[in-house]
Amino acid sequence: MGESSQSAGYTLVICEKPDAARRISEALAGGTLPGSLVEGVVVYRFRHGQQDFVVCSAQGHVYAVSDPFRERAVYPIFDAEWYQSNLVEKGSASAAKRIAAVKKLSGGAGRLVNACDFDVEGETIGFNVLRYACDGREREAIRAKFSTLTSEELVESFRSAKAPSDQGLARAGRARHLVDFMWGVNLSRALSQSALASEGRYRTVSIGRVQGPTLKFVAQRESEIQEFVPTPFWKAHAVFERGQTRFVAAYAKERIGTRAAAEKVKRNCEGRDGIVADVRRSVSWVPPSPPFSIGDLQREAYRAFGFSPSRTLQIAERLYLGSLASYPRTGSQKLPPSINFRGILRGLQGLAGYSREAGELLRGELRPVEGAKADPAHPAIHPTGEHPRRSLDSSEAKVYDMVVRRFLSAFAPAAKIERAAVTIAVEGNEFVLEGASTVYPGWQAYYGRYRSWRDVEVPPVKEGERLRTAEVRIEEKFNQRPIRYNQSSLLEKMEREGIGTKATRAGIISTLLARGYISGESLAVTGLGESIVEIMEMFAPSIVTTGLTQKIEERLEAVEGGQEDGRALLRETVRSITEQMIALSADEDRIGRRIGEASSAGVAAGTTVLGPCPVCKTGKLRIVRSKKTGKRFVGCTNYPEACRASAPLPQRGAIKAAPKPCQRCSWPVVYVLGGRHPWRLCVNPDCPSKVKKRDEVQAV
Repeated sequence: MGESSQSAGYTLVICEKPDAARRISEALAGGTLPGSLVEGVVVYRFRHGQQDFVVCSAQGHVYAVSDPFRERAVYPIFDAEWYQSNLVEKGSASAAKRIAAVKKLSGGAGRLVNACDFDVEGETIGFNVLRYACDGREREAIRAKFSTLTSEELVESFRSAKAPSDQGLARAGRARHLVDFMWGVNLSRALSQSALASEGRYRTVSIGRVQGPTLKFVAQRESEIQEFVPTPFWKAHAVFERGQTRFVAAYAKERIGTRAAAEKVKRNCEGRDGIVADVRRSVSWVPPSPPFSIGDLQREAYRAFGFSPSRTLQIAERLYLGSLASYPRTGSQKLPPSINFRGILRGLQGLAGYSREAGELLRGELRPVEGAKADPAHPAIHPTGEHPRRSLDSSEAKVYDMVVRRFLSAFAPAAKIERAAVTIAVEGNEFVLEGASTVYPGWQAYYGRYRSWRDVEVPPVKEGERLRTAEVRIEEKFNQRPIRYNQSSLLEKMEREGIGTKATRAGIISTLLARGYISGESLAVTGLGESIVEIMEMFAPSIVTTGLTQKIEERLEAVEGGQEDGRALLRETVRSITEQMIALSADEDRIGRRIGEASSAGVAAGTTVLGPCPVCKTGKLRIVRSKKTGKRFVGCTNYPEACRASAPLPQRGAIKAAPKPCQRCSWPVVYVLGGRHPWRLCVNPDCPSKVKKRDEVQAV
């Protein structure tokens, strides 16, 4: 571990998480070992080589950015500094004892090792602990870098650990936290104080430089949906008979402009013979998809399992801490040979679910397919080949299986696909039947259960063959309105636009949902979210555009790369925020009224449907607002002709539909947002659970 390995005192290793501290200790000690308590924190002591080691851990960020003013009314805030997180954040009570443990241990340490996760956040955590808890020893600490928590890689990472050539990652991480804090705290306090001035009561309203444009993406899409004017067109399909076989082919002209034209196609073709005018078959080789970056994994897990991006990231982190998968916060789609392909496959060969596939790959040359994305810190997400030390829960098992199979498929040959297109002419009209079938599965045999398409067989017809047109079906269609974002596609949009980071994007989406700015599986902006966007566009437009955030990301990359130290970026941030504060404070009353109106209305702009109607079974229950009273209530879409189902609703607070209906009565369940805690409510006034409570009260 560098030239300082002979200095006096033990080596103090600082990890980011307790599980990582345990794994590192076991790897270096060569087996399991008991922990001891220092200031109530578990630490591990052992000897490795000729050195005594003590391993301890933080618990994420034990230091956080805040300001010295505890009053919410104080803004603008530019005097920001790092404090113990237990002093400024709820839920960080353990930070004090962890900092106390590090301080106590650092006094007897001859050398220090930063073994936090190797990314911007991990580097920031380690830097802050070394600076504030270890009396400014961040420059002398050496860095252990690893992408998995396997014993082999951990031992090698400590053998080759050395002092970093610069502190670019840490500077960039600290600058990011300061910039984001200043934008977030100032804008949020300005909006919250505007609401207080207007309504006479405090209401937390938050926005930030990444939340802003992300919220606007959803709001813009909602505007496109609301402004969309459907245009009708018609499609035609013919049912052809070939002996005892029937198959359907689509009219070659994708859209027929009028019903009359569609009816004419039906009259001219139905009952007539068709001639196979053209048969085209081609064979292509389809390579496997590249290994997973975190964004790729989040999108694939959403498609296959419906997991939100934040849930997928949490699961992937648990797999990493369990030494089953590599570090998940990576943007890479590449697998370097240094990860030991054969060693991983041999490990997977010992697992029942992957024995055959791993064995097949081990018999051949191991050259993985890779994507274009690279990450200097970590390779693509991949399994380690180690066997689970505990039973995985169902969600962990799903994500682990997906990671393993994507890894296996990267080494597999391309799939051979035969595509066919048949053109059938009927009285001058053409119908086309297209399909594809797998000739050789290749990588699909390893990843096939997760592939997003399926084979479509085409009958073995020949040119000139005569077929009877048994039926022609015409159907009225409308051009499709824009599709709302889901969490996966919104994350992809953020990634494409270059806002946020691979570590923060999922959290931003979760924050917007928790704040009640967006709602639903198909994300729609709520009335409150829409108002926030409108206010920002009027008074601080840069906060809801991608330009500001993209520029800051570019500057942070320059800090990370050592081209600048971040001071100029902070000065520009102060200047830009000051300009925005002047505009916001000049119209505080109008801003406050707009926030209050939106919060009180609280109805989602595009998600008024709460669920199926349990009364008529065919309609949908949705939020309706009375034209006479202005009050909102639940009503059925079949009202008044076929159903009169209705239910009252609270008149204050945003309404968010729960994912499942009431188990007692099958009516929708909603969350009423706006207070300190969401209020869960079955909308049915005659729900059996409510009737029982009402009867008990009346009996008393």
